[in-house]
Amino acid sequence: TDVLAEYHGRISHIMVDEYQDTNVAQYLWLRLLTGPDRNLCCVGDDDQSIYGWRGAEVGNILKFESDFPGAKIVRLEENYRSTGHILAAASGIIARNESRLGKTLFTSAEEGEKLRVNGYWDGADEARAISADMESMQARGDDLSKIAVLVRAGFQTREFEERFIAIGLPYRVVGTRFYERAEIRDAIAYMRLIAQPADDLAFERIVNVPKRGLGTASIQAIHVQARASDKPLMAAAIDLVTTDELRPAARTALGGFCQDIARWRDTAGSLHHTDLAKMVLDESGYTAMWQADRSPEAEGRLENLTELVNAMQDFDSLQGFLEHISLVMDGDSESEQGEVTLMTLHAAKGLEFDTVFMPGWEEGIFPSQRTIDENGAVGLEEERRLAYVGITRARRQVYLSFAGSRRIHGQWQSSIPSRFVQELPPETVIEDVAQGLGGGIPFGRATPAQLASGGYGEGASGGYGPGWRRMAARRESGTEAQSSFTPQGNAAGFAAGDRVFHQKFGMGDVVHVDGDKLEIAFDRAGHKKVVAGFVSKP
Repeated sequence: TDVLAEYHGRISHIMVDEYQDTNVAQYLWLRLLTGPDRNLCCVGDDDQSIYGWRGAEVGNILKFESDFPGAKIVRLEENYRSTGHILAAASGIIARNESRLGKTLFTSAEEGEKLRVNGYWDGADEARAISADMESMQARGDDLSKIAVLVRAGFQTREFEERFIAIGLPYRVVGTRFYERAEIRDAIAYMRLIAQPADDLAFERIVNVPKRGLGTASIQAIHVQARASDKPLMAAAIDLVTTDELRPAARTALGGFCQDIARWRDTAGSLHHTDLAKMVLDESGYTAMWQADRSPEAEGRLENLTELVNAMQDFDSLQGFLEHISLVMDGDSESEQGEVTLMTLHAAKGLEFDTVFMPGWEEGIFPSQRTIDENGAVGLEEERRLAYVGITRARRQVYLSFAGSRRIHGQWQSSIPSRFVQELPPETVIEDVAQGLGGGIPFGRATPAQLASGGYGEGASGGYGPGWRRMAARRESGTEAQSSFTPQGNAAGFAAGDRVFHQKFGMGDVVHVDGDKLEIAFDRAGHKKVVAGFVSKP
């Protein structure tokens, strides 16, 4: 009590910024420090409370008036950044939340352009289309530094990074680039060592990852052996385990590691490189290491590893993939027109851009299925606040998009648009979804009843997103923009030997038909399995 009284005597006024991001401990501490004069000023926006995963408690700001009766509330509702349509769209989404104080944003700016909602075949198609839009903006002289791509999860940056590098579009990643992330570099080091045992850098990176009980002395002994025998570290390690130079435990651990690398190398000749990667990550204990990790970043690292395996699917061989990685990691570019910013929605808070692209508006990605599974309705409301934050980063233009399918663990899976697409006020958006998008019932011919009863787009939850239902209804009434490309929805019209065309991989010959998937020998891209709806007969 004496200590508290002393602090009350020292502190006459308290001001707290970003009050919606305070945690329970900070809240309790603030209640104690606020003296009898109650000279407290808190600034915050309950609709921007997006850090619950690291302890922030939105309830702190929601109960401010009851905690401090008589406090003067000043609502700052005029927005000086965004256009009318952008504010109306963001307000339409956030109004669905029940746990909020409520406010009505307005602006003296013009209504501006409506938000664009675009549907694409898959993630690669989405990245290509967004990149093409950016190239057009660059060609007309737009400042690339005023353009951002905001993603829900870090793994989503990979396809955009590769696409930007391929077309020479300057970009920067807030945080770490995909192939420079620690878990990705570790996984690639495993694959490099399997492909090239003389790669000393790869050996050093993963010889004790996960922890194998090899300390500094053991690693030093390997280096001494390598110098003495003029051999690569891997060969020196194999020699060392046959001696008594190491402690028994270290010798056993190092011997097991060497045997694993040799076994995986032998397997590489008969196993597809994506399956090899999954085997290595599992059998090495690397995946289990991150599954056991309880840090907030662990789940994202696991998602990145899954995305790495997805990336490998685009290449015929492990060597081809590793060569591609070398090019990607050297692919920096500069431009007098600045660089496109690529970042997560969480990292974008407080920033603003002329144009914002938000890909991956699909159930399971955004809103995050993990967040909903762990936190239920509370988690969904935080995801909705994240959508609100993302949209309001834009000054002039917003492009939202989703893909009809994505590759997960090397397998194509149907996706359904985010429920947040449904929550956008119709008068604020222009929707453009490719006719025939996906498999089963071509989207352009599906009725709302068909979507509700089954036959297309069923996800892990066993249901259909409201975004699909609304867009289907608009197509039924003829009010939705149509695309001229209408691929077949299944493999019924294809047979082995057919000559086909794929927008990404070019011309090829059908080798095998398996349900709605085709195995195709492409002229340039080699053998690949693709969904039949993605190819056409020339």
